[in-house]
Amino acid sequence: MKTTLLKAIGGIFVLLLGFGSVATQAQTGISISPPRVYFVIGPGQSQTEKVVVSNPSQDYPLELAVSFEDWAYTTYGDNQMFQSGTLATSCAAWISVPEAYFSLAPGESKEIDVQMTVPAAYRNDTVPVHTAILYVTQLNPRDGVDQQGANIRIAVRTGIKLYQRLPGSFHPNLEITNFRYENVEIPRVILDFENDGDVWADGQISLELLNQATGTKTVLPDVLFYSMPGDQRQQYLELPEKLEAGKYVATAIVNYGEANTIKIAELEFSHD
Repeated sequence: MKTTLLKAIGGIFVLLLGFGSVATQAQTGISISPPRVYFVIGPGQSQTEKVVVSNPSQDYPLELAVSFEDWAYTTYGDNQMFQSGTLATSCAAWISVPEAYFSLAPGESKEIDVQMTVPAAYRNDTVPVHTAILYVTQLNPRDGVDQQGANIRIAVRTGIKLYQRLPGSFHPNLEITNFRYENVEIPRVILDFENDGDVWADGQISLELLNQATGTKTVLPDVLFYSMPGDQRQQYLELPEKLEAGKYVATAIVNYGEANTIKIAELEFSHD
């Protein structure tokens, strides 16, 4: 879950943004599950999925509103948010919920039907996947205190990602386009890859370093990633802080998709 803190006008109101769940020191929070919802429908078809919104507070009710926005990944895998209908991949206008506004008592959960309907006249073969974000926003801010002790008002907004693809077969595919070493303040290797398939491709990157002089192997923690069709990605993999100087062979293994497809890249480099 990635959370962003936005400053308010006059420094007295803050809005906490996140995915899946957000909680604050003032014990205000919202939880939504699952974090991702997938629709497999074509023009003229509808599909309904259920999500659960929860109020984890034991003493504070929530007044909530549902809204939709667009999103996309940056080159580095971060989330970018856009106004609804901005992107060619947007499906925000296809989504509806029975209640745009509702309340949750302390500790209460509510199941929401999220319906997506693809317009019967929709035709666009160049966009294989459509996406949107469903946001739930707190409308009744709670009193809190910032790090300097000043009184503030805190509200929470959290969201989940929605995905749509057409029925039938699909072909996830990632291609590694570059693999290089960069001797910067924190030395790292950079793996470039692109999603040239017709569906989302999520997975993990494993990196192993072999010291050619000593035969010592160093295995770095796996890195999770998410990608959409057309994405071009630069994945930075920092080397261990106390990695011994020498000549190395780096092996990157990219494992993705439901079929656990594997792509491998190797790189020789000298580490000072």
